[in-house]
Amino acid sequence: MSSNEEKPIPPVPDAQPLYTRTDFVSGQEVRWCPGCGNYSILGAVQQTLAKFNTPKENYVFVSGIGCSSRFPYYMNTYGFHTIHGRAPAVATGLCCVNPHLSIWVITGDGDGLSIGSNHLVHAMRRNLDINILFINNQIYGLTKGQYSPTSLQGKITKSSPYGSLDHPINPLCIAIASEATFIARTLDSDPRHMSQILARAKEHKGTSFIEIFQNCIIFNDKTFAPVTSRETRDDRMIYLEHGKPLIFGAKKNKTIKVKNLHPEIVDYDPAADPAGYFIHDEKDVWPHHPYFLTQLTYPDFPMPFGVFRCVQTSTYDQLMDKQIADVKDKRGDGNLKDLIYGKETWKIE
Repeated sequence: MSSNEEKPIPPVPDAQPLYTRTDFVSGQEVRWCPGCGNYSILGAVQQTLAKFNTPKENYVFVSGIGCSSRFPYYMNTYGFHTIHGRAPAVATGLCCVNPHLSIWVITGDGDGLSIGSNHLVHAMRRNLDINILFINNQIYGLTKGQYSPTSLQGKITKSSPYGSLDHPINPLCIAIASEATFIARTLDSDPRHMSQILARAKEHKGTSFIEIFQNCIIFNDKTFAPVTSRETRDDRMIYLEHGKPLIFGAKKNKTIKVKNLHPEIVDYDPAADPAGYFIHDEKDVWPHHPYFLTQLTYPDFPMPFGVFRCVQTSTYDQLMDKQIADVKDKRGDGNLKDLIYGKETWKIE
């Protein structure tokens, strides 16, 4: 019996939680720099998974190369530490052969959007039932501080001593263009919000793409501080809520409206007609809505955090299983020997 023909594992009653956070701690020495934002991300993932009754042996963490790609060693689950940029390809194979797995791809701005951009795009466009954690610190950390595809223009690094000339990639724009069905952004310094986003991604059927702002304390310290620090976040961050205006400011008195297809900051009046403001709709199937949100960037606008898009459509593994079943109904189970020794063979004498 193939893995796709296995009977589903029966769910565990919610009244009997199976795990705690420590059940997902591998016991391996965590070897990130002291103060690295990855510690917060690791803790949030472990804490979030403990809330679900998915059997622990059904989790798989797949990574490529980079600081964040040490992740599988620190999770007491199955895992693959693969090669540079190829984690989505390995995750694709896993997803296709075993639909019972909860697959988590751990990648970064270098691994995912440089050498791995091709694999990342195809995984998302296929709507594989996987979760992609895109850990963005806008620098190459493991190789000691070169500029990455998401580094800001003018960024001075070891590989751009006079400033990077490249225009940075917006990861969420790539996810939207690839039509990922769940797209979100969170940050390492807000573990509560991060856990909420991770939980929603876990429950989503299809590709979940989560950009996580992560602080590299050694090579790009405080790169997101102008937006996310305690002193600035009230005026420079928006926490998205479905069906509500984009409210921000220390007094929650500012919002965004659209004028001539461009965003505009205006005063927020809770008694006013909400139709005059931009209302967030994460379920909008058209990509223009989440794309509009990606264009709200500092310093011109506050930056959105939360779920940009959450829509439902057929996943690649569902379509594949249906196709196999349809072919079997028409042509039978098939025979490997017949396939190898079929009409398209010849003998060389």
